Amino acid sequence: MKNVFIQPEWVPSVPVGMRVLITGATGGLGQALVRMLLKGSTCIIGAHGSSQVLEIEDDRIIPLSQTFRDENSCCALVDNYVEQSGGIDALVILSGSIRYSGHWMDMPSDDWENEISVSLNQPFYLARKAMKYMISQKTGGRIIFTGTESALHGGSSSSFPYAISKRGTECMVQGLAREGAKDGILVNGMRLGCIASGFHERWHNKTKEDMQKRTELIPLKRTGDPDEVAAFIIYLLSGYGGFITGQMLPITGGDWL
Repeated sequence: MKNVFIQPEWVPSVPVGMRVLITGATGGLGQALVRMLLKGSTCIIGAHGSSQVLEIEDDRIIPLSQTFRDENSCCALVDNYVEQSGGIDALVILSGSIRYSGHWMDMPSDDWENEISVSLNQPFYLARKAMKYMISQKTGGRIIFTGTESALHGGSSSSFPYAISKRGTECMVQGLAREGAKDGILVNGMRLGCIASGFHERWHNKTKEDMQKRTELIPLKRTGDPDEVAAFIIYLLSGYGGFITGQMLPITGGDWL
């Protein structure tokens, strides 16, 4: 039987009152996560966006707009959310981009620095600030990063700095998990394959035909659905994810097998 995504009848949930800050909540994955949290949980969601608008309204959402430029701007977002919610129990970092899509051999140094900043530096500043709050609260916490399966294989000629950054993310997950364990702070990441979130079309100008060719390389012969990723994130935030830390967990449809 052909492998297709069928929406399950059950919806995963997080603990009641959990304060969850989601960066990049206006993207395809972010909106799927916000919707699923609202459907299954009673929590306080900090929904961050910079270049898009979150088309979801709910009293449980604190809308946050912030353009990340440096450490101060990243810390300002976390401070803003904590001020409005009273604390932070979880940080999910979905913000990111690939702004240069040419061959890395032709890449200007400014573009290189920007790609590393967006995909590695900014997530670090966000996570470090959130972890400081979590440690001071003495109630534990969860931090979730996004990575890419291609980081294990050198990336591609047009996403080389992105892949390098995400390989660094894997190291960051392990180091932060080791540091946070004594305070009950769990740190994990997802090593994503080709997900139908609009990321490739938006940042790489991929056409429908391009995506179909990419899909044929996946053993399951389909792209991942954003809801599949959202459900996995919520599992990691839930009580059932309480014995998982320092891991990069693949959601790839068998890519690179």
